[in-house]
Amino acid sequence: MKCLLVANESAEVLFYWTDTEFEQQVQKQYGVSQEEGEGLPAFEDSINTLFAPIIISCSTMVDRLMDNYTSFSTENNHIYVLHQFEECLYIAVNGDGDETKEDLKRKIYVMKKLIEIMFGMVTFSGALLRKELRPRDTDLLETYSRLRENDQSFLVEAVERLIHPTLCEQCIEFLERRLVQQINSNMDRAGEEVLHAFILVQTKMLAFYSSRSASSLSNSDLLALIILVQDLYPSKIGLDDTPEELENSSIPDVFYTPEPSPPERESVRPRGDSPPVFQFVDPDVQMAEDSLQTLEVPTSDPSAPSRVFLEAKECPMMPHSMYCLSLCPGITLVLLTKIPNSHVAVSAYCFLETFVKLEKRLCEGHEGAAAMRGQPSIQEQRSKLEKFIKAWASMDIQTSQLQNVWTDFKNKAFSRSGSGFTRDLLPSCRNMKTQLCGVYRQFFATECMGSSQRLAPHLQERALNMVQEKLIHWKDFLLVKSKRNITMVSYPFFFFLTLFPGLIHFIYVDRSDGRMIAPSLNVTDHTVSELGKGPLADFIKSKVWSLVATAQQYLQKGYTTVTLRDGDYFYCYFLWFENETGYKLEVIDIPSSPDDGAPVGMLTCDYYRKLLRYYSKKHQNEVLKCYELFTVHLGVIPSEYILQHCSQLARKLWEPSRIPLL
Repeated sequence: MKCLLVANESAEVLFYWTDTEFEQQVQKQYGVSQEEGEGLPAFEDSINTLFAPIIISCSTMVDRLMDNYTSFSTENNHIYVLHQFEECLYIAVNGDGDETKEDLKRKIYVMKKLIEIMFGMVTFSGALLRKELRPRDTDLLETYSRLRENDQSFLVEAVERLIHPTLCEQCIEFLERRLVQQINSNMDRAGEEVLHAFILVQTKMLAFYSSRSASSLSNSDLLALIILVQDLYPSKIGLDDTPEELENSSIPDVFYTPEPSPPERESVRPRGDSPPVFQFVDPDVQMAEDSLQTLEVPTSDPSAPSRVFLEAKECPMMPHSMYCLSLCPGITLVLLTKIPNSHVAVSAYCFLETFVKLEKRLCEGHEGAAAMRGQPSIQEQRSKLEKFIKAWASMDIQTSQLQNVWTDFKNKAFSRSGSGFTRDLLPSCRNMKTQLCGVYRQFFATECMGSSQRLAPHLQERALNMVQEKLIHWKDFLLVKSKRNITMVSYPFFFFLTLFPGLIHFIYVDRSDGRMIAPSLNVTDHTVSELGKGPLADFIKSKVWSLVATAQQYLQKGYTTVTLRDGDYFYCYFLWFENETGYKLEVIDIPSSPDDGAPVGMLTCDYYRKLLRYYSKKHQNEVLKCYELFTVHLGVIPSEYILQHCSQLARKLWEPSRIPLL
């Protein structure tokens, strides 16, 4: 029984997601109270009725006490976790015991991150956010939950690279010198410029390239983009299926059975008489495909990109267009482009930030000159904003409401008859926020994109074909490699079994670059690995997941080293800092996080970036690296040997010759 919803300060539910059990429970609860002959209330009404007292109570506490609930449990053992972000209150509920408070808190923060990636500055306005959120967005939660439960990279929230140095280097060079260069020099790109291009095999990174003019793509943004890609193109190959097994299965069932609900965006398919590469050419199969295609529901324009908002040097919510081109099931090319008029986002965010800070200081009780302290001069912003309003109006942007609200703000703040910078200015301040978000939405919302504001379809098609031709002989290898990237018995890792007897599993994470590496965990009944098969491998997997959860709890309390014996197993966790030459730096006490703070991770609040910033205060002239190591050993190994093994393992994993492209 699970639920997550977003509500505004007026106790209005903007967005909700529930599983089947929770929905049935709510309908049963509110169906009993209906008089005979009356139908069941709409589920949306029932959700509003159920959560209205909680939302109103939270709003009252914030207004009167400047505080709020963080979590509570009910008599029927339902856990509620709450968090306020700007105007929106997020509530996560679990009633079946599958999730802890930390799990629910993490789900809230991840959902907020995904919403910011999809809608940018619109998230600052509850009224506008409601217009953007759609039922399909609930699929992202399910995609994230699936990835966190099954994928080690999302367990520790770091990107895993495919380990094949030669192919990775060739693909990076191909993206730089051929693909990106050709697109950016083409006249049909409609003013867009490819800033980042990368190839994903399932959730693993094969190659990544950024142009010299691009801001670096943050680790949290990259993880969020992988979730979006997985939501668009979920893995259709079984966890441990091999190409041989797929070829022995029914070809039409695998490749040509239409999905019950076709995705909104399909990859651009090559046009013409020749079939696309990666497709089996058989007359009977082709006939079956043609007949099945007639049954498909028409979809939206396949060449239309998604709008995403990413962190950049100029603006933390810079709009980009994202093109996801499926090379074949499981392999995806992603292009991130800079769009025309993106400079408007920088100006809009600057103005919005000014009003957000002003609102915060007014709410804290500061008035007059104290309310304007610590932010750009409101007088300076006044003249700039008036110039931009005139400029926006000349771009066919509806600015009349913004102009009216700005006039009202000026009359109250600057005129002699106005209230000045007091709490009476709060409504006008919030109205300005809403109107600035509205202008931002007009410029950059997905539905506001014109058909001409995108890479031409033939340009997308050419990019697709180029990468397909590059990887045509590698497809089967890559799909298997994505499931068995490395194992404890593969080169060079089989040396670890002799060097470190009793080592069962490890996860090594470079937090500076957001990369990780770990032996693959294959847990299906029909696949045998060095961990055994079926229940045994699944048991080891549960131990690894438990280790990571325990380590993160202690890290949140300020511990950087954890050793723990659990029955027949011995857990170790280490976090340490090094300079760029690999010299290990001294251990310092790191600050503990408050109980109501964000969970440890990259998607939630980019915890490790803050940790690096904190540590760098004592090493301002050095480039710092942060690493983590999780290990699981057999408990019969003496603890002094285990700690020695962990130190040696970390040194060997750091060597570039051992783990290329980590």
